[in-house]
Amino acid sequence: MNDTEPQTAGGKVLWHFTMSLDGFVAGPNHEMDWMTGTARPGLADEYVQTTGAVLGGRDGWDAMPGARPYGGDWKGPVFVLTHHPEDATPADDVTFLNCGPAEAVRIGLEAAGGKNLEVFSPTIGRQLLELGLIDEIDLHIAPVLLGQGVRLYDNPGSEPIRLHRVGEDDPTSVVNVRYRPSLRTGTDS
Repeated sequence: MNDTEPQTAGGKVLWHFTMSLDGFVAGPNHEMDWMTGTARPGLADEYVQTTGAVLGGRDGWDAMPGARPYGGDWKGPVFVLTHHPEDATPADDVTFLNCGPAEAVRIGLEAAGGKNLEVFSPTIGRQLLELGLIDEIDLHIAPVLLGQGVRLYDNPGSEPIRLHRVGEDDPTSVVNVRYRPSLRTGTDS
């Protein structure tokens, strides 16, 4: 099922994640192995072509220092927003920023050279959303229930943020998803 048009490189600030059905973008300790085998063919290539720079957070970086997006297929500048850049594990093409999220977006978009700046951090994404700096939220819902981990959006006590779906249908209607539990691990039945 592909219910959206392919991503384009339009210089957008793109909050992009694969997410479990129960709202987690990483397992406990930022584990990502649950995503194996869930992406449609060609999906990673789409983002390799349209991404000019990546903005992430320190927690994710520390959990996977040196990891590159899309299995290492994407090459480009990575910016890690942190309050303590002096003790971060360095890597090629990675810049540690100690600034506000809006300034990090400015730096990232400039480095993206007209392609998209992908935001790979729930915390930074939430801050940018509150500042009005997210152009699109691009989610791929994996048929997995994790039960715990790192949530995409966690902001207790805040007002709901209304979103408009990109596409031809009513942009405020719900997205219908239907699954059945697998009888055995790794089966499609």
